[in-house]
Amino acid sequence: MKDKVLAFLKEHNDYISGEEISIKLGVTRASIWKNINKLKEEGYQIESATKRGYRLIDTPDVITESEISSIINIHILGKKIHYYDKVDSTNETAKLLARKGAEEGTLVIADRQLMGKGRLGKTWDSPSGTGIWMSLILRPKITPGQASQLTLLAGLNMCEAIGRVTGLDSQIKWPNDIVVNGKKACGILTEMSAELDGVNYIILGIGVNVNMKSFGEDLPHATSLALESGKTYLRRYIVKEFLQLFETDYMRYKDEKSIVVFLERYKKNCITLNHDIKIIASDGEYIAYAKDIAADGSLIVIDDNKQERSVFSGEVSVRGIYDYI
Repeated sequence: MKDKVLAFLKEHNDYISGEEISIKLGVTRASIWKNINKLKEEGYQIESATKRGYRLIDTPDVITESEISSIINIHILGKKIHYYDKVDSTNETAKLLARKGAEEGTLVIADRQLMGKGRLGKTWDSPSGTGIWMSLILRPKITPGQASQLTLLAGLNMCEAIGRVTGLDSQIKWPNDIVVNGKKACGILTEMSAELDGVNYIILGIGVNVNMKSFGEDLPHATSLALESGKTYLRRYIVKEFLQLFETDYMRYKDEKSIVVFLERYKKNCITLNHDIKIIASDGEYIAYAKDIAADGSLIVIDDNKQERSVFSGEVSVRGIYDYI
């Protein structure tokens, strides 16, 4: 009911009476008044005037189901949204939903994560009201070995989305980070349930540092979009831009089962290429030159012995030598 009241307010630039809303929704005026107060508690600025009714003055930076649904125009991604004020991990919540049969494109999004997940078992700091913490349930008909390609595709689309919304020069650190001015602003974690010959579901988890004002000393390479630009952003518009870009490319990927068509866009935005990097693998560390991205999404490097190697995202950690690249 609260979302329906909000929708009515958004449809009208001027005042709309409580009586008119109650008639349209088939509830009492007391119910309308209660839901108006709930919206005010969430940060919506609603003006009340005797004999005139209510008028929406300003919308807060919230990423609720109603706010996202009201601005996206896509077919699959975000068609079903599960919003939480706080959750342990959007990835873990998405896994539970996926195991229960949640449809492809289901979006899990939270204002705060208590146990946000990063790569290699690390935690992702996810405070309230500052970032985008979301996970998508995907069910592509691909092999388990292809799942990491969706990490690259999502990274490309989030890089493009951040650039379009903020104007910042964001870049991709292969395979799953978005960096701005050499510091990490976004991470992507892909997890899956699979059989030998196919994928049951993929959970695409994304964390974006949007409006944080500072980070602890233990996060020297972390930044936010606000810190890099000096501006604050409405998070829902970054979510919107990403979902629209990713749906277009993801649907094509499902048809072609290949990222080849997206590689030039990816390489153009990839800060890792054409740099010396440190490869941290299970059998040791070595310095290599990042030469190219292969059709399967692997990183092609040249080691000190002038030998080409293929580096796969699930097997190693890549670190910059002089900066966060």
